[in-house]
Amino acid sequence: MNPDITPEPQHPPGKPQRLHRTALYDVFAGEQGLRSGWRLVLYIAVVVLLTFVSGFVASLVPNLFADPSGVGALFFQEAGGFAVVGAAALFMGRLERRAPGVYGLPLRDAFRSKFWLGVLLGLAEISLLVGAIASLGGYSFGTVLLPTAELLRWAAVWMVLFVLVGFFEEFLFRGYTQFTLADGVGFWPAALVLSAAFGAVHLRNPGEDWLGAASVGLTGLLFAFVLRRTGNLWMAVGWHASFDFGETFLFSVPNSGAQFRGHLSAASLHGPAWLTGGAPGPEASLFSFAILGLAAVVVHKLYPRAKESA
Repeated sequence: MNPDITPEPQHPPGKPQRLHRTALYDVFAGEQGLRSGWRLVLYIAVVVLLTFVSGFVASLVPNLFADPSGVGALFFQEAGGFAVVGAAALFMGRLERRAPGVYGLPLRDAFRSKFWLGVLLGLAEISLLVGAIASLGGYSFGTVLLPTAELLRWAAVWMVLFVLVGFFEEFLFRGYTQFTLADGVGFWPAALVLSAAFGAVHLRNPGEDWLGAASVGLTGLLFAFVLRRTGNLWMAVGWHASFDFGETFLFSVPNSGAQFRGHLSAASLHGPAWLTGGAPGPEASLFSFAILGLAAVVVHKLYPRAKESA
């Protein structure tokens, strides 16, 4: 054999030779395919594109934003927002060859026990919070503002609307984004980043402040804990919806700085901001932070071990 000729490398039988991986390949892909950061960038790009399309569709609907109560616009905003983030996740699921349920909303659990338990926990949380404020003289229920027929209509409107809010905000911050970011940095680092973003986004609301945003961020961490322990987002959606319903309609107080028409009573908050929450509402009360801690303990007792997401 000519000593100047290097023999070809031998590969064990049955093991195909791996393709040469370039540095550029390693930037974009790993053993499991496209890296999580790039998947997240692609998802955000699809969400932005679909948001532009939905905005164009909204511009074609006459008087959509002319409703003096603002409810029509809110319905479109929340339903359209969930449709956008959900459709983008379906698209990514096809690319990644994953079932849509792995991103947090498996159909087999739709509106079943976890959802309704979440509804009960959300109502319990807001009732305990407002009750604590009232016990120190910071809340008055006032007189009922709505006749029976209107009361039932507005109750149904706010129930449906806040379920849509629950779907949109939970899936936006703890659906595809949480799943994909956690794939790259781990579950709790991803939850911390997204919960901080969840709180920061609420600072755009008129009347919201940093204490209210901090409470919202901690609520995001609580719902991430719920996701971790229950395996999906159904309980968090029900909890989110019923807390907002209780705050806005039942107790008729500001919700993240916003107060809407069609609430039950002429309720009022009075006293120092540390007690009532001030302009943001009860979620910025110091009681809220203690109750969020209690809620985490309740979740831990109900679901002592994490379950696999479906």
